Amino acid sequence: MTTPWGELTLARHPEDPRDRLRAWDASDEYLLRHLAERTPGPSGTVVVLGDRWGALATALAAHRPVQITDSFLGQEATRRNLARNGVETGAVRLLTTQDAPPERIDVLLVRVPKSLALLEDQLLRLAPAVHADTVVVGTGMVKEIHTSTLALFERVLGPTRTSLAERKARLILCTPDPALERPANPWPYAYALPEGTGAVAGRRVVNHAGVFCADRLDIGTRFLLEHLPDGRGAQRVVDLGCGNGVVGTALALANPQAEVLFTDESFQAVASAEATYRANGVPGHAEFRVGDGLDGVPSGSVDLVLNNPPFHSHQATTDATAWRMFTGARRALRPGGALWVVGNRHLGYHVKLRRLFGNCRLVAGSPKFVVLSAVRR
Repeated sequence: MTTPWGELTLARHPEDPRDRLRAWDASDEYLLRHLAERTPGPSGTVVVLGDRWGALATALAAHRPVQITDSFLGQEATRRNLARNGVETGAVRLLTTQDAPPERIDVLLVRVPKSLALLEDQLLRLAPAVHADTVVVGTGMVKEIHTSTLALFERVLGPTRTSLAERKARLILCTPDPALERPANPWPYAYALPEGTGAVAGRRVVNHAGVFCADRLDIGTRFLLEHLPDGRGAQRVVDLGCGNGVVGTALALANPQAEVLFTDESFQAVASAEATYRANGVPGHAEFRVGDGLDGVPSGSVDLVLNNPPFHSHQATTDATAWRMFTGARRALRPGGALWVVGNRHLGYHVKLRRLFGNCRLVAGSPKFVVLSAVRR
């Protein structure tokens, strides 16, 4: 990436030689050019919110910024990109969306996320630290910035306008108003699960902002819950890509003897899963872990893996995440252990599972979804 201060070598994480996706886009470059043209440049406490792969934090490392992200993979990419460019990790303070933010913010740079709810939650959390002289600049591709995005900045921080578009990227320029009466933060959001969802019917589910389908039960997860195995005989179960944890919680309710690991790369998701599990007084043992899939789980140590894999990475459609999840599940499963997957029928997961496991069984199907099971031989 070319910046006003020189060239940077950047990569996403995990690195995949088949993946042609860059670790930055035109909106990152536009924001950096804008900052370089300002006089004076960034000073005081610089906060970078939503930096996807560390491009902004690495470029601004000389200003010792604070990066706030919901993504474990994004945070790990930042560490590696700093090292790749000869910058010590300590030059950037790495925080998650669940951590307490800085008490004072002098420059707030926002890479607009896909989730408007996550943006709302984070702006409301950061607003008390913003003052009248804080420089607030958001950035995103034109297709990512909507009227609702601008209205949210204006409602939470103050008067907001946009720049002209450059290379399909746009800036959000906001003037903070400390006297603004801000709304209460509606997150996390909780609701009772509908009938027909097995062991969790009528149970409470808790969603932190940014979790997929946070205001209702998504239809793919509902379809999996309708056909969920009872988990009898399974001692170690993983809810892989757990989201709000409703699938792992349902399994734990059906089989209290099972030890359930909830894991996701989203800090918001794992917090949601733990809140959902605790809210329902589930007996048994559970572990909650933010990380890259099943990394760190010993080989051959798991009896059952439950998975509703995502097929988007930010705005890009890709099967790379699903493939890593399936590969990790096969390694972690003991012989005879099974991976259960729900997915859109058109994604053709059965082909990947047969290639990887040598077998795949259709458990249930609908015009839109399939539930598949593959056994480690």
